[in-house]
Amino acid sequence: MIVDDSLTVRAVLSRIIAPEGDMAIIGKTGSAENALAALAITPADVVLLDLEMPGMGGLHALPKILAAHPGTQVLVVSSLTEVGAEHTLAALSMGAADTMLKPRSGEFDESYRAALLQRIRALGRRSRADAAPASPAEPPLRARNRHGGPLEIIGIGASTGGIHALCMLLRNLPRYVEAPILVTQHLPRSFMHVFAGQLELASGREAVVVDRETPVESGRIHIAPGDGHLLLRGNTGALVADRTDFRAPSGCMPSVDSMFESMAGVVADGALGVVLSGMGRDGLLGAERLVQAGGNIIAQDEASSSVWGMPRAVVQAGLASAVLPPEKVALRIALHAGEAAWR
Repeated sequence: MIVDDSLTVRAVLSRIIAPEGDMAIIGKTGSAENALAALAITPADVVLLDLEMPGMGGLHALPKILAAHPGTQVLVVSSLTEVGAEHTLAALSMGAADTMLKPRSGEFDESYRAALLQRIRALGRRSRADAAPASPAEPPLRARNRHGGPLEIIGIGASTGGIHALCMLLRNLPRYVEAPILVTQHLPRSFMHVFAGQLELASGREAVVVDRETPVESGRIHIAPGDGHLLLRGNTGALVADRTDFRAPSGCMPSVDSMFESMAGVVADGALGVVLSGMGRDGLLGAERLVQAGGNIIAQDEASSSVWGMPRAVVQAGLASAVLPPEKVALRIALHAGEAAWR
């Protein structure tokens, strides 16, 4: 379903989606009220939702959609304005799965089309999986928890569906966990400072967007810029987070792989990596390096993930020492920090 008060945007999105044989548009509307009424009759796997509309608006409709249709995945179609960024990140923290910038008539290219269809397909698979009866499966092999040195750094990587999971994790992370936190979240650069403010509210910790040689401090969250990778540099006791823009093997900018690999090289067995909801395999290569160096990896479980792509990759590779929902990931981190302090 497409929900946007702009006739132009609805037309552009329809032209992209309609030719796809595995997709069907069940409705197009310019108001949130009409969308809720239509969904009550014909539920959708994926809703493309504008947030800034007359009347109820998408931000107020979102929790109603998620409450009435738990299996429906919401893809926010957002603008690049500061207000648009604030509303989009609020929606993502409330449970919207992902975001795409609004297309303009005649101003979208093949890369935009491919990215939109990839997101819809990934979210549609998740929605159908939620609707299907659960089938018993062999639990994945898990790496043993490695008992290295004190917990020196926490790195968290996420993409589609990751902001909701990340905020939940941070809200449940005890304040006595003082290890610095690095975050790589796939988001446009223009969203990052709003994102930092959102993480501060969720965590009660200071959050900064990394630039050149940003000092890494205990109790602080350090966020990869949207147009560069976050790399940990320096020696224990004098850590800095740097930014760079080389092409990562995953093709992602910023890349979770790059962050994890730098953690492995600098703090080795004092590093803990967390892989949250997201499409693709970004984080797998870095997780391999981190585990080889003696660090630990925790992955979000499938049931709580919007898209179990990135976490699944590390779980199936046998790299995850725990596979948990976000709130339990927080408790596992706290347990890890406590165990390390006593060793």
